[in-house]
Amino acid sequence: MISTKGRYAIRLMVDLARQDRERFTPLGEVADRQCISKLYLEIILKKLVAAKLIVGKSGKSGGYKLVKEPEKITVLEILELMEGTVAPVACLAKGAKTCAFRKKCSTIAMWTEYDKMTKEFFGKKTIADLI
Repeated sequence: MISTKGRYAIRLMVDLARQDRERFTPLGEVADRQCISKLYLEIILKKLVAAKLIVGKSGKSGGYKLVKEPEKITVLEILELMEGTVAPVACLAKGAKTCAFRKKCSTIAMWTEYDKMTKEFFGKKTIADLI
């Protein structure tokens, strides 16, 4: 399941992509438009800034804006940043140890197929597609 952090991060990125890319958008404006707590958005913003997906500026004309073009930011990139993994089962997550039961597992093929479909779906969706 995708958490509110993941969903709100996508909404935040779409909102910023809809704004004038030359100016910084104040966080309060985004919070009001998206009906999301400013404090909760600040938590999300920290990760997005650290990942260099957005940049912030303090002061009178401060706020946030995208670093890359919306066409170059995938939903998968945002979800993996916020959620850690979108893998349906722990053994398919990045960096997971090989499961000792894997060779006998009658469900691994199904989970692998689902994982592949999920990553392909979200990997093809960009912020530009959601505008």
